[in-house]
Amino acid sequence: MTSQTSTEYEKYYVPEKSKLAVCATIGLLLSVYGAASIMNDMTFGDPGEATSSWTVFLVGLFFFMATLFAWFRIAIRENIAGLNSAQLKKSYVLGMFWFIFSEVMFFFAFFGALFYVRNLVGPWLAGEGEGGRMNGLLWPGFEYVWPMMETPQEAVGGAAAQLMANNGSFTSPNTSLSFEDAHVWWHWLPMWNTMVLLTSSLTCHIAHMGILAGDRKKFNLWLGITVALGMIFLYLQYMEYHEAYVEFGLTLNAGIYGSTFFMLTGFHGFHVFMGMTMLLIQLLRSVIGKQFTATDHFGFEASSWYWHFVDVVWVFLFLFVYIL
Repeated sequence: MTSQTSTEYEKYYVPEKSKLAVCATIGLLLSVYGAASIMNDMTFGDPGEATSSWTVFLVGLFFFMATLFAWFRIAIRENIAGLNSAQLKKSYVLGMFWFIFSEVMFFFAFFGALFYVRNLVGPWLAGEGEGGRMNGLLWPGFEYVWPMMETPQEAVGGAAAQLMANNGSFTSPNTSLSFEDAHVWWHWLPMWNTMVLLTSSLTCHIAHMGILAGDRKKFNLWLGITVALGMIFLYLQYMEYHEAYVEFGLTLNAGIYGSTFFMLTGFHGFHVFMGMTMLLIQLLRSVIGKQFTATDHFGFEASSWYWHFVDVVWVFLFLFVYIL
């Protein structure tokens, strides 16, 4: 049996106790509750009734963002001061990995809901399979197609029956935003959004190659282009929503198709906004603070992973929501 006469170990920096995690949780809960209340007001609320939904949402969002700002500032200063060891940096990598994995599961649940609606619930409503036994009593003659432009009640009994069934809450859209219903391809906004987002993934990669080569000018240029493309994507999505509401009658009240469409694209748009904000912060750190080197740029690297993730999610959204 041999005894170890000396022990070589890596110094591990342990941060002080902090309440920032609790503060971030409170802000996130308030913002999510406010957002859910806003959606509920839009669907079931009285248009003339004043609510506190927007106030709760904005207060929660501000509290959450302020907490993240303080938290990230501390982490950045610790890294600049050389307090982060190689082992701690590995924990940051693992933390980002599990965060993105949780986001994958988040969207997996959304895509699962879309699959459930399109492949199970819809056919059941039309009398197919074991789940369609009640079709003859509830909606005889209803035929299911996707996009589902009419609810079963409206398809069988007409618009008047739809108003009675849902107290006038739901209205059928005039057309969908699928490629099949597009009048001309060059006016189809989802296609341009796809091109913009995929291009931004390429420019983000070029920026990464720039910082790896120690070329800060190249890094700042292509990262700035990536952020600009993210802003263009969000603007085009706003135009798409405006077109859906004003011209197509596709709203949150437009039955299951409208609900799933805005649920999937809306949450993805929020993730694009978050990713764009993360990249913008890294750009400001590089331009103003002259931070990041070829060997130390994890803040940007983690943000770029997240950006590529939202790009991949959009590809699946484009296929399953707009094409198939």
